Amino acid sequence: MNDVTIRAAKPDDATAIRRVARGVVARGLRRGRGGSGGGRGRGPVVRHRGTPREHDAGRRRVPRRDREGGGSIVGFVHVAPITGEDDAFDLVRIYLVPEEWGAGVGTRLLDHAEARIRERGAERLRLTVVADNDRGVGFYESRGFERIGEREDAALGVQEYVYEKEL
Repeated sequence: MNDVTIRAAKPDDATAIRRVARGVVARGLRRGRGGSGGGRGRGPVVRHRGTPREHDAGRRRVPRRDREGGGSIVGFVHVAPITGEDDAFDLVRIYLVPEEWGAGVGTRLLDHAEARIRERGAERLRLTVVADNDRGVGFYESRGFERIGEREDAALGVQEYVYEKEL
């Protein structure tokens, strides 16, 4: 994990970010989970809300794994302000290539995102996760998120939990 650097996304990263996202979504499709990004008990899953182009790239962070002087993007986190709630942000998505699951990169990405939005005046971070994604639920609960609701995603045909964390 020491060779992972987290930095702001740049326009040139768009192709690599899409590759990571598509890989996670394709893994979910192979498991019969629609676009949810993972199967039961697999990596963190968050609801899709638009495409990366719809949001400010300055709020997206990418970890790079350095290998012999080069680097490749192994994941990303994307947060956005919640309309009408001045003190709240939405964790839109956090994706990592499966090879990085359990290596602490997701925690570092989340910590980095929380620090950045605190600087922008955020007091709360909210997210949704597919209810039967035990690994994702455990990831968020172990990092201080509290379940504040449930809902059904009619488009995906899945039950989701809504979580929030006071920052």
